[in-house]
Amino acid sequence: MQKNAPSFSLEGKVTLVTGASRGIGRACALACAAAGSDIVLGVRDVAASAGLVAELEGAGRKVLPVKLDIANKAHIAQAVDAALTTFGRIDVLVNNVGVAPGNLAELVEEKDLDEILDVNIKGTFLMTQAVGRHMIKRNGGRIINISSQAGTVALRGEAIYCMSKAAINHLTRCLAAEWARYDVTVNTVSPTFIHTDGTAPFLADAGNRKVTLAHIPLGRIGETDDVVGAVVFLASPAASLITGANLLVDGGWSVA
Repeated sequence: MQKNAPSFSLEGKVTLVTGASRGIGRACALACAAAGSDIVLGVRDVAASAGLVAELEGAGRKVLPVKLDIANKAHIAQAVDAALTTFGRIDVLVNNVGVAPGNLAELVEEKDLDEILDVNIKGTFLMTQAVGRHMIKRNGGRIINISSQAGTVALRGEAIYCMSKAAINHLTRCLAAEWARYDVTVNTVSPTFIHTDGTAPFLADAGNRKVTLAHIPLGRIGETDDVVGAVVFLASPAASLITGANLLVDGGWSVA
């Protein structure tokens, strides 16, 4: 007898996406909603997210925008409490927030170092811890950290950012090992350069674009659609035996 096809549906699930107002975060929210999930939008400005909320609700999803600065532990607690009050559970967490003030290592200022560590490492951990505690009680959940190829390959002028993403990759493995007994999977998705508002200034420079493309065997800059497929997959029943993995969406950069 032929087995049933794998399920990539998130029907009936609740997904919390941090940094959901634009770029990869926004695309993740839309993709998870399209797969059937209700959405908690972690954003800095709730009022400014009205258009995205309307778009998601127009697709038939329930949506809760919450004010969230993951460098602020109180914001994290309030956002998670609001999600649980409204929906009663969080099935999927997509940790998308990250900052990357680049500079040569010898020129990095302490304020930039503090910002990257506070947001990319401390904030991601505290967000994951808060949601993970809930998932442990429920004996189930999916946590997906949006990392970067920078956690695997060296990028000139990005030493601190690379360090922070390498830390997230290893944190993912550690949490995957600790929380597997609760059926909580923890994985990372690591994109290469993706066309977003954040990368637009860098990629608009012809020299930067040429050098970047030279590192990508598949020969193109990524789009947010290239990333969200991996996120929906890891959140879905089809990936139920995958944990501690780092899925590189880098066009082959890391193996070239």
